[in-house]
Amino acid sequence: METEKIIIGITHGDINGIGYEVILKALNEPRILETMTPIIYGSAKVAAYHRKTLDIQGINLNIIHSVDEANSKRINIINCTSDDLKVELGTSTDEAGKAAFDALERATDDLKSGAIQALVTAPINKKNIQSSEFTFPGHTEYLEKKVGNGSKALMLLINDVMRVAVVTGHIPINQIPSKLTEELIFEKLNILNESLKNDFSILKPRIAILGLNPHAGDEGVIGDEETRIILPAIKKADSQGIICAGPYPADGFFGSGNFSKFDAVLAMYHDQGLIPFKAISMDSGVNFTAGLPFIRTSPDHGTAYDIAGQNKASEESFRQSLYLAYDIFNNRIWNREIKSNPLKSEQRNERSAKFE
Repeated sequence: METEKIIIGITHGDINGIGYEVILKALNEPRILETMTPIIYGSAKVAAYHRKTLDIQGINLNIIHSVDEANSKRINIINCTSDDLKVELGTSTDEAGKAAFDALERATDDLKSGAIQALVTAPINKKNIQSSEFTFPGHTEYLEKKVGNGSKALMLLINDVMRVAVVTGHIPINQIPSKLTEELIFEKLNILNESLKNDFSILKPRIAILGLNPHAGDEGVIGDEETRIILPAIKKADSQGIICAGPYPADGFFGSGNFSKFDAVLAMYHDQGLIPFKAISMDSGVNFTAGLPFIRTSPDHGTAYDIAGQNKASEESFRQSLYLAYDIFNNRIWNREIKSNPLKSEQRNERSAKFE
């Protein structure tokens, strides 16, 4: 299958963090333009400030007013903020929060209209972005409401050795037990299974499910959520053809390297999945919002105010976010072709079998 060039929107995130640093460093790579046309939603003035502060050479931005003006051989930028926007490196400000939201709102409008094919978001500050227009704990929940069209979103973290999804995302830890239900776990399992097939072209995904309690409850000695909620969800998924196993004790599962036997892991809550994930790949992991009709990825780190403007941030996670968005875009095209022409699926299976 020939791959297609993709128009990718990039939101600048919090202007006082490392967002522009990782964006500019990642885009300062000639082969980027061979596969994608990048459009930054942000501020040309702020971008120039960061470029000068960081002394990033060899990158020039093409200022445009809309996507249809984009130059496929240039890095484009759409101004979404006021001209007098002030940068205060390493500081959380209301002005930065508004600038982050304005860029996100403009980009998601273009994503929903089909003007861009994917969205890559730089980190936001989840507090200063809050307003009457943004009342969400993060990008995932905002995108589910904004462009989900009724679909449910799933936070899925990807690196070279594992994929980790979470049943509950950005909620306080004391709310997790009350939020977990058999129906929710099954819903997330189903979204994960479909994403692995359609977005990653895995024909028969194998999914591991983690327990909630230490030692996965030890048969009810340390909690009964495993037997009362998680196991029934696993059995229901199994009855519908989803290949899954568990619940596994989280510590032993990651400590033993058991994750390498599965195509993805479903954790019960945010830190259960993200701590081991980031311990392995803090500089290269990618956050993908699975389950939605539109593609959104992001680096798996935050604003990093403590190193903002110091030229210390690694752009690798952001670079991988760009390439993953590109890969998923082409995988979705391929899988649509398979569904319209089953013979292609047989041909692909035959080629895959040669390498197993």
